[in-house]
Amino acid sequence: MLLPASTFSLLPVSHPQKRKVAPAPTREGTKLMGLTYIKATVINLADPKKRARMRFLVDSGAVYSVIPRPLLGRLGVKPCGSKEFTLADGTTIVREFGNALFSFQKTQGASPVIFGEKGDTPLLGMVSLEALGYILDPLRRELRPLPMVLG
Repeated sequence: MLLPASTFSLLPVSHPQKRKVAPAPTREGTKLMGLTYIKATVINLADPKKRARMRFLVDSGAVYSVIPRPLLGRLGVKPCGSKEFTLADGTTIVREFGNALFSFQKTQGASPVIFGEKGDTPLLGMVSLEALGYILDPLRRELRPLPMVLG
């Protein structure tokens, strides 16, 4: 199974208050202006009954996934520290991080998550994508099953 990925790399982690953001597409896996959105489920590792399905922008330029703080709070996911991040425009921000389980296409994988603040775009980063068993094909710009190799 192949899933479309974005046709160019973006780092839309935070939007200044004055910048207007276009609404996200409504169809899963749809490419609009080179962007790809997927629906995945975020699960509390300590209490798997607490879960929420949401739409993510798949971003090949993002290392970690960004999830809105209010949603992580409702799921009971607690921050375990904070990190400094550099945005595409060179701006430096600090965000808290924690850990969550992701579910997508009948697979699950645990990954660090960034507590998104107001204006931050929900992203599915590469660490989460690989934890789910997918990898970006850079030539075709498609998501493919990640070959599992030990050794």
